Amino acid sequence: MSERPLDVLIVEDEVLLATELEFLVEEVGFHSVGLAMSSDEAVALACDLHPDLALVDVHLRDGPTGVEVARTIHDDCGGVALFMTANVKRLPDDFAGACGVIGKPYSEHGVKTALSYLTVCLREGHAPGPPPVGLELSPAYAERWGLSSALHRAG
Repeated sequence: MSERPLDVLIVEDEVLLATELEFLVEEVGFHSVGLAMSSDEAVALACDLHPDLALVDVHLRDGPTGVEVARTIHDDCGGVALFMTANVKRLPDDFAGACGVIGKPYSEHGVKTALSYLTVCLREGHAPGPPPVGLELSPAYAERWGLSSALHRAG
């Protein structure tokens, strides 16, 4: 019996990027449960659908609100967020409760590799090794998944 695919919410206001991410998510074997383009949409969907992972851009239709979205998904919806943004420098030191970040521009291979890595982390509760190039884990999740603080920056 195979495990059920991870449910992923995509929080991205650029339609082409969102569509590409949805394709990559499905190609890796995840299940896309929805697409949100604003912070209100994202929080409502996350709290209603309880995705296993939310891919969150920092700058959304209603401004640079992705950090608040990630914090709310973590604090109020019990979910795990992963930033996918060109605005890595805008992230707070605690990553707003998110498990990490993939900086834009990213490659298809980089996203697939990072999602496969995160699957192991989320399912097993520990990392299978250092994160792949392009994925930076937050200090809290690096510690939670058994990596030393020196290993959480891979990219």
